[in-house]
Amino acid sequence: MADWIAVHPQGVLLTVWLQPRASRNEIGAGHSGALKIKITAPPVDNAANVALEKFLADCLRCPRSAVRIVQGHTARRKAVLITGMSPQAVTAAIAGHQASLRKKP
Repeated sequence: MADWIAVHPQGVLLTVWLQPRASRNEIGAGHSGALKIKITAPPVDNAANVALEKFLADCLRCPRSAVRIVQGHTARRKAVLITGMSPQAVTAAIAGHQASLRKKP
C-alpha cells in the first residue's frame, strides 16, 4: 500500500498535498508522503476544499458525501476520509485516473 493511504475505522484516509489555482484538475505523483492533487479553484472562501472533495468523488466514482476533509482545512497538506470504499478500490481508481491522463495528447 502507498504511503499516502491508510486504513481508518470509518473507511480510508488519504494524505493529500493540494495545489490550488492549477491549470487543470489532476492527480499527480506522491509528494513527501502525500498524494499531490492539482485543483483549478483558488484557495479563497473554501473553494479549493470544495473542489477537492468533488474532484475526488468524481475520480473515485463515489457519492460526494463519502469524501470529507477531516484535517488541514487551511493548509496544503490535508487528511481526506473516504467512506464506503476499500483501500484497494481507492488505489485502483486513482491509478486508473492517472493512467487516463497519460493517454491524452
